[in-house]
Amino acid sequence: MRTDLFTDPLDGLDEALSAVDAFDRALVSGLLRPQPDQAAGLEALAGAVAGTPLAARVAEAADKAAAGAAGEEHLVVLAAARTALMGSVHDALTERVADITGRPRAERNTPGAAADEPGANVLAAARAWLCDLARAGWQGIDHELVAGAAPVVSAMLPDLRLRRQATLLDGFAAELAASCPGATLDRVPVRRWADLWTRALLLTLPGATRTPAVSTATGRLLPLGVDVQEHATAVQAQVHAVFEPAEGTEPRLLRAAVSAPKPDTVVGAGLWQLLRPRMSLLAAAGEGRAMELDGMPVTDEGDLVWDDERARTGEPADPFGTARVVLATAADPVTAPLDRHPARIAVPVLLEGYTAEEEDDGRLLFLLAGHRLAVDTDRVPAAGPLTPEAVAASGACLGLLRWDAGEFVLQPLAVETTVRKKTTAVHAGAWAGGTTDKAGVRAEKAATDSVAVLRERAGKLLRA
Repeated sequence: MRTDLFTDPLDGLDEALSAVDAFDRALVSGLLRPQPDQAAGLEALAGAVAGTPLAARVAEAADKAAAGAAGEEHLVVLAAARTALMGSVHDALTERVADITGRPRAERNTPGAAADEPGANVLAAARAWLCDLARAGWQGIDHELVAGAAPVVSAMLPDLRLRRQATLLDGFAAELAASCPGATLDRVPVRRWADLWTRALLLTLPGATRTPAVSTATGRLLPLGVDVQEHATAVQAQVHAVFEPAEGTEPRLLRAAVSAPKPDTVVGAGLWQLLRPRMSLLAAAGEGRAMELDGMPVTDEGDLVWDDERARTGEPADPFGTARVVLATAADPVTAPLDRHPARIAVPVLLEGYTAEEEDDGRLLFLLAGHRLAVDTDRVPAAGPLTPEAVAASGACLGLLRWDAGEFVLQPLAVETTVRKKTTAVHAGAWAGGTTDKAGVRAEKAATDSVAVLRERAGKLLRA
């Protein structure tokens, strides 16, 4: 592993991100009556794509926006330019990750056919609302403006083909509503809201619902670790694994995710009760076992469309053994064009031979061959036995290499540590299939009690 590349600068990266930041700042005050500094931000975005096929259209859109005369088509072009810049950053970083790990990348298959365009009218309404947001700016939002998303989301939800757009729009509107009125905000999440706005706007365009290329996977799936992402009303678990095809071709990295809505009283190990019944892979990952797949659908981007009927539990498979033997030769998946964003980078890696040190602010670092790598222990979920203390005391770590706040960071999924002179593995997803661990059992019981109370209350309301 090329540890020296963790901190080696990338040509053009800072310039691309600087142009994105300049445009993002223009959205803070809105594009209805742009000020000179906002016009400069629009000009920076146009300058960053000069010499590309987007150049002429972005320059025109930036001029219109700087004059306060941007129409819907101009705002869409600006969103496309921002997405292209973030995509270029993503591509540069993924190439750097490939240099660090030395692993090959999978080949992209022929894109899927365009699906029937669903709900053109409701998508147009969503686009109009998003354009109104851009004109008002984050400091100009109020409850009346934000509430305009509600009927659009309600019209989208019945159509399964629009569920992705509806979920994004609903979550974005909820964040904005919690921050109204924008004029009183002490701090604006500039990059995040610009990310959400851009993605939501582009997903309203024809062709955004293009069906991903799907093939089938038959062979052995070897789980590496489980990434848990929790919010107040939802939870998702994503299993990262190495797949060995039955036909003997090169192994590759795949993912399988499951999500569920949740009440805010269900936390910690109780989350597995919501997820476990939806995907048998979680139990296998928690127990350290492989799974045999038979014709399991998989997208070109490496995401398994999980079907329990097409999988059965296999032999024991130690994730660290898998990483040491197979991970170095497993091909990394490709990324869909609209998903190319630095925040989407999450590459499984195995680190060994490091020493851990803590900075004055409490941040943990791994030192490898004289080079430092930040460790994001805040991402260690409470739904498992892995703790920041175990990570700091470890001698080997399976994790996801990410890019955050201008640097590579490691999100631990599992570690090997020494307990009473014996090497012991601790996994973030160890409780996914159930546990006899006292802390896990207590958390599961508390979650069971909470769910039982909520079901009883819901039943009373339905009977009323």
